[in-house]
Amino acid sequence: MPKIIGGSLHEHREQTRSKLFAALSALMAERGFDAITLAEIAQAAGVGRTAVYNHFPDKESLLLGFITHETEQYTASLQRSLDDIDDPVEQLRTYVRQQASLTRVYHVAPGPELRSVLSRGAQQRVREHVVLVEQILRGILAAGIDAGVFPEQDLDTTVPLVNACLSGRGVPERGPERERAVEQTETFVLRAVGALAPVPA
Repeated sequence: MPKIIGGSLHEHREQTRSKLFAALSALMAERGFDAITLAEIAQAAGVGRTAVYNHFPDKESLLLGFITHETEQYTASLQRSLDDIDDPVEQLRTYVRQQASLTRVYHVAPGPELRSVLSRGAQQRVREHVVLVEQILRGILAAGIDAGVFPEQDLDTTVPLVNACLSGRGVPERGPERERAVEQTETFVLRAVGALAPVPA
């Protein structure tokens, strides 16, 4: 029987999943999802190949588990950063900065885009996790419209446009160039939603 990591079976499962996620993330950064095998992930995680199947039936389900975990961690952190801010404009600035600092390994990994290597069902599940982040933005914009600091607008159009701008923009990792890029992105988004334009009476 395999040795149990942690004080209970639940802890063992969580720690094993964390090791698999860390191994997947590191390998994806090197080679891309399509070039990795489940055996390589297990080896990098220090987990037996057969033990992986107790958690994930295949590589795609492991990736979906990783994305779910990362998204839940990120949305919780993002929400905490917004909880003490009342001004919708400052909330939007914070949202933009948080998005700019996010490293989406599963979006920027080398190799083909994940859309080309995932099944249609898996693509839909990835999309569902993106919606969690979009809901936070939608709430910020709706509050700003209600408060009169943003003009009326169709949020079904605005929300995906703003997130497409943020997820598609490469921000330098450090230095003055990074700060300048983040500030310019912030200004662009604020203008795009009407935060830097006079709101009609």
